[in-house]
Amino acid sequence: MPLHQFDYLFALGTIFAFLDAWNIGANDVANSWASSVASGSVSYIGAMSLAAVMEFSGAVGAGARVTDTIRTGIVDTERFATNAPLLMLGMVCAVAASSICLTVATKLGMPVSTTHALMGGIIGFGVAALGTGGRRRPGLHLVDPGAVLAGAFSATIFTITKFVVLLRKNPALKGLIFFPIYFALTGSLIVMLLVSKGGSINIPEGQVAGVIAAVGLALGTLVGVFLVPWLYRTVVLDDWELKWYDIPQGPFLLRRGPVPPRPQEDPVYGDRSPRLSLNLESRPVTVDSETGMAKEARVTVTERPTPPRKSLVGPRPDGPWHNKAVLFWALKWAVFHGVDQDVVNMQNETDALSGNIKDMHARAVRYDGKAEHLFKFLQVLTASTASFAHGANDVSNAIGPYATIFQIWNDGVLRNNVGVPVWILLFGAFGIVLGLWTYGYNIMKNLGNKVTLQSPSRGFSIEMGSAITVIMATRFGLPVSTTQCITGATVGVGLCNGDWRAINWRMVAWIYMGWFITLPTAATVSGGLMAFIINAPSRGSVL
Repeated sequence: MPLHQFDYLFALGTIFAFLDAWNIGANDVANSWASSVASGSVSYIGAMSLAAVMEFSGAVGAGARVTDTIRTGIVDTERFATNAPLLMLGMVCAVAASSICLTVATKLGMPVSTTHALMGGIIGFGVAALGTGGRRRPGLHLVDPGAVLAGAFSATIFTITKFVVLLRKNPALKGLIFFPIYFALTGSLIVMLLVSKGGSINIPEGQVAGVIAAVGLALGTLVGVFLVPWLYRTVVLDDWELKWYDIPQGPFLLRRGPVPPRPQEDPVYGDRSPRLSLNLESRPVTVDSETGMAKEARVTVTERPTPPRKSLVGPRPDGPWHNKAVLFWALKWAVFHGVDQDVVNMQNETDALSGNIKDMHARAVRYDGKAEHLFKFLQVLTASTASFAHGANDVSNAIGPYATIFQIWNDGVLRNNVGVPVWILLFGAFGIVLGLWTYGYNIMKNLGNKVTLQSPSRGFSIEMGSAITVIMATRFGLPVSTTQCITGATVGVGLCNGDWRAINWRMVAWIYMGWFITLPTAATVSGGLMAFIINAPSRGSVL
């Protein structure tokens, strides 16, 4: 039966859990989408729209597995069996400490590990209540392997991509050959997360591998039959007449005749030539006629003028606040202010942490523009995969403690082997989406091009390596830091330039500092709250 005498704890837990979920969305959304926005593969509002769908789907569809680890895998909850409300109080302290630390970090624009914040909160209250012997699996994730693994995966993927596509003669054509393979691999990763034990789709264990392979093969086949011919015509042959709705014609597009001369400026669509992000001129690398391999070359950065950016919100109209035009503007501001941001130009702003961005970008190798353009499609898919994996893995940071708070309040006793209610998954997913939609830009402006020069091929490798790491961790029920994964992946790909100065080490150090201080800070706040409350004098002790 519900413990109504602790309704206030349940209410506080609900508030802080939602704040924690909001901060996870606001702080961690950049992990999945910063490189896609920075490379120009997708607009900021497009990224936020896709992120909202994928984060919500991942949290609801596959978030229960890691949530169980957060609930029972860090502190020995069995020692609270005779005093379940004490565990309820501890989880409130943990999520309160985590949300407070994340709110401060998010406001400062510091990308931190939301996983470390929550783990610090749980460890802190556990030590305050049980002493150092109350922790389960000592040292769990204090040293997170996610950054190293993601860096290794991403560097490997980019190196393979570089030598089989980017450094080949006619790299755009070579890229189309491997295009279906990349799509098949990415699709398989998403299905792996959905059908694995603890996911949202129940399939007998013996059939899981077959389902994963079949779906990946089907996606690769569809891409090869329909998307590749369209890309061949539009990118390789520069068929400027084709539109996106011509994709379903598939192989029939190959029967089109020669491409007519392009007008210098399309009166409807303007200049439709593929462009890289940052308005940087893309020059093809030099090809060795004997080996057929291209030579890497660093080029001088030249800036192109950008068309004026149209605001979704616009300026406030004149008139009193109750004027219809003003009220409509206020409604637009409330809904779109968080996504009506020029994040790419924010990433190019020089500050104390960014240093000389132009010099850093000039040290990065640039590859053929058409080949890079191909990877925009892959990058959107890998960013969506990483976003789905993030929702599945990190929703536990908010709803793991909250699930325990609700279960104890609702049942009156501690039950460890209880599933996470769907409404709690929905609760956490909504908080994440609201956070990324309203305030995700404040962290994203400090990532992307401020760490290293982004391009679609680099961003694809970064997001794919990070997604593989997070999905593997989610498969085994391990909470890893997506911030560490994406930063490690970015550094790994950045080092593939062969020049360590192509990476902004000051920004990397800033992110690492956030990792180091997050866990002990959250642990101190949570442990202090717990110790203060459980050792406070009661009314009976002073009467």
